[in-house]
Amino acid sequence: MTRAPDNLMAVRRLLLDHLNRDPNRARDEDLEPNEVGIVGDANHRGGYHCGSDRVVTNDYSVVESPRDRNGLTLDAAALDVGMFQVTVDGRRHDLASFSTWCVAQCAANAADTRDIREIIYSPDGKVVRRWDRLGRRSTGDRSHLWHTHFSFFRDSIKANRDQRPLFRRYLTSIGLITQKPEANDMTPEEHNWLKTVHRNLTVLDGRNPIGQTYTRMSMGEDHTDPKFQVGHPTLRSIGAQLTALQTAMDALMKRDFTDEQAIVAGVLAGLSPQEIAAAIPPTVAEQVVRELGRRLAA
Repeated sequence: MTRAPDNLMAVRRLLLDHLNRDPNRARDEDLEPNEVGIVGDANHRGGYHCGSDRVVTNDYSVVESPRDRNGLTLDAAALDVGMFQVTVDGRRHDLASFSTWCVAQCAANAADTRDIREIIYSPDGKVVRRWDRLGRRSTGDRSHLWHTHFSFFRDSIKANRDQRPLFRRYLTSIGLITQKPEANDMTPEEHNWLKTVHRNLTVLDGRNPIGQTYTRMSMGEDHTDPKFQVGHPTLRSIGAQLTALQTAMDALMKRDFTDEQAIVAGVLAGLSPQEIAAAIPPTVAEQVVRELGRRLAA
């Protein structure tokens, strides 16, 4: 049966965390949980609120883009956001201003909007409009006077790509988010990438047999040659570098990053070329060399 995917559930939680300011008391101006929907009801057939079990013949949410055809799964690929009103620093923000802001970001082709296929909304509570990335449609039914519909290309849902950045930017722009997101806002892809780098670097830090041997040598153990004994300046330096590198990576794992480039910059900033080379798995090294050669020759 049609499912609510994790990445859209994360958007739902983000909006409710900041726009439903008192979960214990329903207020007209708050965004309520039943106003943020992903999966269509049991009678819903066709469209982005439906997964593969509920799409219909020639469903526009499947056939009009290869991104949708190739991304079709049981997951829904839409989010509805209902009415809300919030005042921050004397300025009022509501569903209409939120929707208009999101459409403007899409029209400007902001990087964090490129997985959005369409937004059906009302800029004033009187007319319904539709922004369509494919330029197929320009309006919608009157229910969108009191809720805004976001459709996402299905391949982005299938890939579990983080869809929170646009919505977090909105909440930040109006002042509801004033601090950096928590570390658990790192996307699954970012976290897995960082763990892989961490694992490759710690191959020499004493947490596995190879690393243990290297660490014992750096401490002057397991060797009778005087130059490998405790106190040798070179080995002390190697040991200190390994310790510093591990400390840096442990700290990096606890930091918050909101995009992959930030992770790359954070890792590379504290590493020498030799350490970077040591971190690259042998199966990838040849590909990296070829790619660098191609770029230098361009």
